[in-house]
Amino acid sequence: MAEVLVRYFGAAKAASGVDQEQLPAGRPLAELLVDLRGRSGPPGSPSLAKVLDRSSYLLNEIAVRDHATVLRPDDVLDILPPFAGG
Repeated sequence: MAEVLVRYFGAAKAASGVDQEQLPAGRPLAELLVDLRGRSGPPGSPSLAKVLDRSSYLLNEIAVRDHATVLRPDDVLDILPPFAGG
């Protein structure tokens, strides 16, 4: 199965409970985000849905703002919540 590597940073890592994971490719970023918003993280962690709402996204190290962008096999998606002091 073709997959996308999703990497979580900062609060996104805390909310998801993982550093990274492989998820199916071939769908728009918007669909992947809907799936992620439906998850619950570790007890006491921030809400992943709220973190995703504030995050920015890098696709293969380039900022992506169009959530209709289709994720291709072997893409790397970085989820970057706001960082303090930056």
